[in-house]
Amino acid sequence: MTYLTSDLGAWLDANAFHLDTAADTDASVLPKLAEGGLFRIGVPVQWGGSGGNVGEAAAAIAEVSARSLTAGFVFWGHRTFIEYLLQSPNAALREALLPDLLAGRVGGATGLSNAMKFLSGIEGLSVRAQRDGARLRLDGRLPWVTNLPTTGFHVAMAVEGADGAPAFLATLSSKDAGLSRSADLDLMAMRGSNTAALKIDSAHISESRIIHPNVAEWLPFVRPAFLSMQCAMAIGLARRSLEEAGSRLQNDRDILSEPVAALTADLKAAETAMHDGLNGSRFVEQPASLFRLRIRLTEIAVQAVQLELSASGGKAYLSEPGAGFQRRLREAAFIPVVTPSLVQLKLALRIQELPTAVGATA
Repeated sequence: MTYLTSDLGAWLDANAFHLDTAADTDASVLPKLAEGGLFRIGVPVQWGGSGGNVGEAAAAIAEVSARSLTAGFVFWGHRTFIEYLLQSPNAALREALLPDLLAGRVGGATGLSNAMKFLSGIEGLSVRAQRDGARLRLDGRLPWVTNLPTTGFHVAMAVEGADGAPAFLATLSSKDAGLSRSADLDLMAMRGSNTAALKIDSAHISESRIIHPNVAEWLPFVRPAFLSMQCAMAIGLARRSLEEAGSRLQNDRDILSEPVAALTADLKAAETAMHDGLNGSRFVEQPASLFRLRIRLTEIAVQAVQLELSASGGKAYLSEPGAGFQRRLREAAFIPVVTPSLVQLKLALRIQELPTAVGATA
């Protein structure tokens, strides 16, 4: 099944290089993806969506990422914020924010990389709350957040609770006093993703802006969607590079047929495992299985780009015929470091396995 219209596919192909290298695309990516109805995939019809499930949203992200990882990254961030609202008990907040998000009129940014590391015991929360009368005052910093168009955005963040209360998940708006956005980060690639840092300095919110009152209880249930839709970016990139490599298997390069076929089979198996995990409760009950899957898909994407290089030969280094490969090479350099990075995932696995290892030794 394809999720892209021919017009949207053509637009992504035509703009992939520009999205990768230029940071002047505030008014293009979100409206284009929204125009194609992509943000409504997996959203219940009664809430303005087209129905389906989060696995279908992940499949759409993979399809977009195969043409432009920048667009896929924006899609992931935006759709993940929508997912937070779908899984929030705060119905009033969902009803207030969803229409503009589904239509792509404002950006939705997932500032939860810090929270995912917090949940795995890797680091503390970087945003704190204090009581200020009937409201909450937020202070802190998020050093790296994607999909922050200067035309307007909402951003989710995990906040350390006030007076010993549990950490909670809140959303701030670009219109809020006390929230400031840096200039776009000077990225090596994916410059059109509207990625910047956020400073939170005495931003005041009411409890109506709380997505969930207890991050530690809630995140294990939203993490499978967060990471699976992130896995979809690696799936899309790997799929495209393997297709490109396969199209060049002729003459002396047919020696690559076997490794291309083997890696393609590995990719399909990993993708199937991801969808199977999303359809049940395994990723909630056994998060380590999802971490390992994300690690494996990252490895496959990096290997696929290297196979594309081997199949392309020297012309991959020429600006014109090699432009697509060079962009995918830069994209492949990003996949292992997007938070949670491979190092962070491996550390989280070690932390999860430590009690078992200690118990076995005692």
